[in-house]
Amino acid sequence: MLNGKVALITGASRGIGRAIALKFASLGADVAVVYAGNDDKAKEVVEAARGYGVRAEAYKCDVSDYNAVKETVDAVKNNFGPFDILVNNAGITKDGLVMTMKEEAFDAVVDTNLKGAFNMIRHCSPMFVRKKSGKIINISSVAGLLGNPGQSNYAASKAGLIGLTKSVARELASRNITCNAIAPGFIQTDMTENITQDNPLMNNIPLGRVGLPEEIAELAAFLVQDGANYITGEVIRIDGGLAM
Repeated sequence: MLNGKVALITGASRGIGRAIALKFASLGADVAVVYAGNDDKAKEVVEAARGYGVRAEAYKCDVSDYNAVKETVDAVKNNFGPFDILVNNAGITKDGLVMTMKEEAFDAVVDTNLKGAFNMIRHCSPMFVRKKSGKIINISSVAGLLGNPGQSNYAASKAGLIGLTKSVARELASRNITCNAIAPGFIQTDMTENITQDNPLMNNIPLGRVGLPEEIAELAAFLVQDGANYITGEVIRIDGGLAM
Protein backbone atom coordinates (compact mmCIF):
# COMPACT_ATOMS: atom_id res chain seq x y z
CA MET A 1 0.00 0.00 0.00
CA LEU A 2 1.00 3.62 -0.51
CA ASN A 3 -0.94 5.25 2.30
CA GLY A 4 0.63 8.54 3.31
CA LYS A 5 2.81 8.74 0.19
CA VAL A 6 2.70 11.52 -2.39
CA ALA A 7 3.50 10.91 -6.05
CA LEU A 8 4.19 13.33 -8.90
CA ILE A 9 3.45 11.80 -12.32
CA THR A 10 4.19 13.62 -15.57
CA GLY A 11 2.13 13.04 -18.69
CA ALA A 12 -0.62 11.94 -16.33
CA SER A 13 -3.69 13.15 -18.19
CA ARG A 14 -3.87 10.12 -20.49
CA GLY A 15 -2.51 6.71 -21.37
CA ILE A 16 0.17 5.18 -19.19
CA GLY A 17 0.48 8.24 -16.95
CA ARG A 18 -3.23 8.25 -16.23
CA ALA A 19 -3.20 4.55 -15.39
CA ILE A 20 -0.24 5.01 -13.04
CA ALA A 21 -1.86 7.98 -11.28
CA LEU A 22 -5.07 6.05 -10.69
CA LYS A 23 -3.27 2.90 -9.59
CA PHE A 24 -1.25 4.85 -7.04
CA ALA A 25 -4.42 6.59 -5.84
CA SER A 26 -6.15 3.23 -5.45
CA LEU A 27 -3.28 2.20 -3.17
CA GLY A 28 -3.71 5.29 -0.99
CA ALA A 29 -1.19 7.74 -2.46
CA ASP A 30 -1.95 11.42 -2.99
CA VAL A 31 -1.17 12.33 -6.59
CA ALA A 32 0.07 15.41 -8.44
CA VAL A 33 -1.17 15.09 -12.02
CA VAL A 34 1.29 16.95 -14.26
CA TYR A 35 0.19 17.46 -17.85
CA ALA A 36 1.02 19.54 -20.90
CA GLY A 37 -2.16 20.39 -22.75
CA ASN A 38 -5.59 18.89 -22.17
CA ASP A 39 -7.18 20.60 -19.15
CA ASP A 40 -10.37 18.52 -19.30
CA LYS A 41 -8.52 15.20 -19.38
CA ALA A 42 -6.36 16.26 -16.46
CA LYS A 43 -9.43 17.27 -14.45
CA GLU A 44 -11.00 13.87 -15.19
CA VAL A 45 -7.94 12.10 -13.76
CA VAL A 46 -7.98 14.30 -10.67
CA GLU A 47 -11.66 13.58 -10.03
CA ALA A 48 -11.16 9.85 -10.58
CA ALA A 49 -8.21 9.83 -8.18
CA ARG A 50 -10.18 11.71 -5.54
CA GLY A 51 -12.79 8.99 -5.82
CA TYR A 52 -10.34 6.77 -3.93
CA GLY A 53 -10.39 9.19 -1.00
CA VAL A 54 -6.97 10.70 -1.63
CA ARG A 55 -5.82 14.22 -2.44
CA ALA A 56 -5.20 15.01 -6.09
CA GLU A 57 -4.33 18.20 -7.97
CA ALA A 58 -3.48 19.01 -11.58
CA TYR A 59 -0.47 21.07 -12.65
CA LYS A 60 0.01 22.27 -16.21
CA CYS A 61 3.69 22.25 -17.13
CA ASP A 62 5.96 22.01 -20.16
CA VAL A 63 8.53 19.59 -18.77
CA SER A 64 11.11 20.67 -21.36
CA ASP A 65 11.20 24.10 -19.68
CA TYR A 66 13.73 24.00 -16.82
CA ASN A 67 12.27 26.97 -14.94
CA ALA A 68 8.66 25.87 -15.43
CA VAL A 69 9.53 22.49 -13.93
CA LYS A 70 11.12 24.16 -10.89
CA GLU A 71 7.96 26.22 -10.37
CA THR A 72 5.79 23.13 -10.68
CA VAL A 73 7.87 21.08 -8.25
CA ASP A 74 7.77 23.97 -5.78
CA ALA A 75 3.99 24.22 -6.18
CA VAL A 76 3.55 20.50 -5.51
CA LYS A 77 5.75 20.74 -2.39
CA ASN A 78 3.76 23.74 -1.17
CA ASN A 79 0.45 21.91 -1.63
CA PHE A 80 1.39 18.42 -0.50
CA GLY A 81 4.61 18.83 1.43
CA PRO A 82 7.79 16.96 0.48
CA PHE A 83 6.77 14.10 -1.78
CA ASP A 84 8.01 10.54 -2.11
CA ILE A 85 7.64 9.36 -5.71
CA LEU A 86 8.49 10.80 -9.13
CA VAL A 87 7.34 9.15 -12.34
CA ASN A 88 8.74 10.65 -15.55
CA ASN A 89 6.22 9.55 -18.15
CA ALA A 90 5.73 12.66 -20.32
CA GLY A 91 6.57 11.89 -23.92
CA ILE A 92 5.84 12.90 -27.50
CA THR A 93 6.55 11.52 -30.96
CA LYS A 94 7.42 13.31 -34.19
CA ASP A 95 8.20 10.42 -36.49
CA GLY A 96 10.12 10.56 -39.73
CA LEU A 97 13.07 9.01 -41.54
CA VAL A 98 16.40 10.33 -40.31
CA MET A 99 17.47 11.57 -43.75
CA THR A 100 14.44 13.84 -43.97
CA MET A 101 13.79 14.63 -40.31
CA LYS A 102 13.79 18.31 -39.49
CA GLU A 103 16.00 19.56 -36.70
CA GLU A 104 13.06 20.90 -34.75
CA ALA A 105 11.39 17.46 -34.77
CA PHE A 106 14.50 15.86 -33.27
CA ASP A 107 14.96 18.62 -30.70
CA ALA A 108 11.31 18.66 -29.60
CA VAL A 109 11.22 14.93 -28.88
CA VAL A 110 14.56 14.87 -27.04
CA ASP A 111 13.67 18.02 -25.09
CA THR A 112 10.39 16.57 -23.82
CA ASN A 113 11.24 12.89 -23.41
CA LEU A 114 14.80 13.12 -22.11
CA LYS A 115 15.54 16.65 -20.95
CA GLY A 116 12.07 16.76 -19.34
CA ALA A 117 13.02 13.80 -17.15
CA PHE A 118 16.34 15.44 -16.28
CA ASN A 119 14.55 18.66 -15.35
CA MET A 120 12.22 16.83 -13.00
CA ILE A 121 14.97 14.77 -11.39
CA ARG A 122 17.17 17.83 -11.05
CA HIS A 123 14.51 19.74 -9.11
CA CYS A 124 13.18 16.80 -7.08
CA SER A 125 16.46 15.14 -6.08
CA PRO A 126 17.55 17.75 -3.46
CA MET A 127 14.27 17.12 -1.64
CA PHE A 128 14.74 13.34 -1.83
CA VAL A 129 18.31 13.69 -0.56
CA ARG A 130 17.15 15.73 2.43
CA LYS A 131 14.48 13.13 3.17
CA LYS A 132 16.99 10.29 2.63
CA SER A 133 14.33 8.47 0.67
CA GLY A 134 12.64 8.58 -2.72
CA LYS A 135 11.49 6.48 -5.66
CA ILE A 136 12.08 7.57 -9.24
CA ILE A 137 10.67 5.76 -12.27
CA ASN A 138 11.50 6.76 -15.84
CA ILE A 139 9.22 5.44 -18.57
CA SER A 140 11.54 4.42 -21.40
CA SER A 141 10.58 2.12 -24.31
CA VAL A 142 11.72 -0.99 -26.14
CA ALA A 143 12.45 1.47 -28.95
CA GLY A 144 15.33 2.67 -26.77
CA LEU A 145 16.68 -0.88 -26.66
CA LEU A 146 16.05 -2.02 -30.23
CA GLY A 147 15.67 1.16 -32.26
CA ASN A 148 12.71 1.62 -34.59
CA PRO A 149 12.73 2.78 -38.23
CA GLY A 150 11.23 6.25 -38.55
CA GLN A 151 11.74 7.00 -34.86
CA SER A 152 15.40 7.91 -34.50
CA ASN A 153 14.50 10.89 -32.32
CA TYR A 154 12.13 8.90 -30.10
CA ALA A 155 14.47 5.91 -29.80
CA ALA A 156 17.41 8.19 -28.98
CA SER A 157 15.42 9.94 -26.26
CA LYS A 158 14.31 6.65 -24.73
CA ALA A 159 17.81 5.17 -24.89
CA GLY A 160 19.05 8.34 -23.20
CA LEU A 161 16.56 7.76 -20.40
CA ILE A 162 18.19 4.41 -19.72
CA GLY A 163 21.61 6.01 -19.31
CA LEU A 164 20.08 8.72 -17.15
CA THR A 165 18.37 6.09 -15.00
CA LYS A 166 21.57 4.15 -14.34
CA SER A 167 23.62 7.27 -13.59
CA VAL A 168 21.00 8.70 -11.22
CA ALA A 169 20.66 5.32 -9.50
CA ARG A 170 24.40 5.25 -8.82
CA GLU A 171 24.51 8.87 -7.65
CA LEU A 172 21.57 8.67 -5.25
CA ALA A 173 21.76 5.11 -3.90
CA SER A 174 23.72 6.14 -0.80
CA ARG A 175 20.76 8.32 0.20
CA ASN A 176 18.26 5.44 0.02
CA ILE A 177 16.83 6.71 -3.29
CA THR A 178 16.08 4.25 -6.06
CA CYS A 179 15.79 5.01 -9.76
CA ASN A 180 14.50 2.46 -12.26
CA ALA A 181 13.23 2.46 -15.82
CA ILE A 182 10.26 0.69 -17.34
CA ALA A 183 10.54 -0.13 -21.05
CA PRO A 184 7.06 -0.77 -22.46
CA GLY A 185 6.48 -2.35 -25.83
CA PHE A 186 3.33 -1.64 -27.82
CA ILE A 187 0.77 -0.39 -25.32
CA GLN A 188 -2.82 0.53 -26.15
CA THR A 189 -2.65 4.34 -25.94
CA ASP A 190 -3.19 7.34 -28.19
CA MET A 191 0.39 6.93 -29.44
CA THR A 192 -0.28 3.41 -30.73
CA GLU A 193 -3.89 3.72 -31.83
CA ASN A 194 -2.93 2.63 -35.37
CA ILE A 195 -1.67 -0.74 -34.12
CA THR A 196 -4.31 -3.44 -34.46
CA GLN A 197 -4.41 -7.21 -34.37
CA ASP A 198 -3.97 -7.18 -38.19
CA ASN A 199 -0.77 -5.13 -38.05
CA PRO A 200 2.30 -7.17 -39.11
CA LEU A 201 4.12 -5.81 -36.05
CA MET A 202 1.94 -8.10 -34.00
CA ASN A 203 3.79 -11.10 -35.46
CA ASN A 204 6.88 -10.06 -33.48
CA ILE A 205 5.06 -10.15 -30.13
CA PRO A 206 5.09 -13.70 -28.73
CA LEU A 207 2.04 -13.01 -26.57
CA GLY A 208 0.22 -11.84 -29.71
CA ARG A 209 -1.37 -8.67 -28.38
CA VAL A 210 -0.68 -5.10 -27.35
CA GLY A 211 -0.33 -4.35 -23.67
CA LEU A 212 -2.63 -2.28 -21.52
CA PRO A 213 -1.69 0.90 -19.63
CA GLU A 214 -2.94 -0.78 -16.47
CA GLU A 215 -0.27 -3.48 -16.88
CA ILE A 216 2.44 -0.82 -16.86
CA ALA A 217 0.81 0.74 -13.81
CA GLU A 218 0.97 -2.57 -11.92
CA LEU A 219 4.73 -2.73 -12.47
CA ALA A 220 5.17 0.91 -11.48
CA ALA A 221 3.19 0.30 -8.30
CA PHE A 222 5.47 -2.61 -7.40
CA LEU A 223 8.61 -0.54 -7.93
CA VAL A 224 7.53 2.23 -5.55
CA GLN A 225 6.51 -0.03 -2.68
CA ASP A 226 8.80 -1.15 0.12
CA GLY A 227 9.14 -4.62 -1.37
CA ALA A 228 11.27 -3.12 -4.15
CA ASN A 229 13.70 -1.21 -1.94
CA TYR A 230 16.63 -3.34 -3.16
CA ILE A 231 15.97 -2.75 -6.87
CA THR A 232 17.72 0.19 -8.48
CA GLY A 233 19.28 1.00 -11.85
CA GLU A 234 17.14 -1.63 -13.55
CA VAL A 235 15.45 -1.44 -16.94
CA ILE A 236 12.42 -3.70 -16.88
CA ARG A 237 10.81 -4.59 -20.20
CA ILE A 238 7.06 -5.12 -20.31
CA ASP A 239 6.46 -5.91 -23.96
CA GLY A 240 4.84 -9.31 -24.41
CA GLY A 241 8.24 -10.75 -25.31
CA LEU A 242 8.90 -8.36 -28.21
CA ALA A 243 12.52 -7.62 -27.26
CA MET A 244 13.25 -11.05 -25.80
